[in-house]
Amino acid sequence: MIADKDFFLIELNDGQVDFERLFSNCLPVYLEIGSGKGEFISQYPTHHPDWNFIGLEARGKRINNILRKLSPAVNPNVRLARCFVDAKINETFAPDSINGAYIQHPDPWPKKKHHRRRLINQDFLNALAQILKHDAFIQVSTDHDGYAAWIVDEFMQNPYFEPVYDKNIQEIPLLDEHIVTWFEHEQKRRGFDPKYMLYRKI
Repeated sequence: MIADKDFFLIELNDGQVDFERLFSNCLPVYLEIGSGKGEFISQYPTHHPDWNFIGLEARGKRINNILRKLSPAVNPNVRLARCFVDAKINETFAPDSINGAYIQHPDPWPKKKHHRRRLINQDFLNALAQILKHDAFIQVSTDHDGYAAWIVDEFMQNPYFEPVYDKNIQEIPLLDEHIVTWFEHEQKRRGFDPKYMLYRKI
């Protein structure tokens, strides 16, 4: 049994989330879409105690692994939800309620016949734009060159976002608090160069 499961794990099936009730405060809320093995969601929020974070992850085994890395004393501003994220994300979170989102190394679905499964597409970006506040950011990273080009193209086509740095693959400055995820570490070890992209809702 995971000791603090009830503290961190939340259900998203009951409509839009009441953040003030969930966190017992009115601090800004950020999403990590696809929390993987939990390096980011367990470490990054400790640098920002005045922000709240919700990690969204589809796989139950990964959720359990993340829960083992969290404790209420160290991570009081973190919650987790097991869910599959797609263009219906605007049915879960209220309009203009999210201050930013991190999408790190989403599945690139490299085969052409599977491209329709890629998370970053117009329907998803339109839904995400609904829940993001004005000036909110989206930080996206991928180690797949083809997917990076796809992501840039999708954002360029979308009327709700603009690149923070330029309209190409962006070499955004990484902060000292940048968290290297397991996926990023593995792909770097294999010789793949991660691409980091930063967009702002307009």
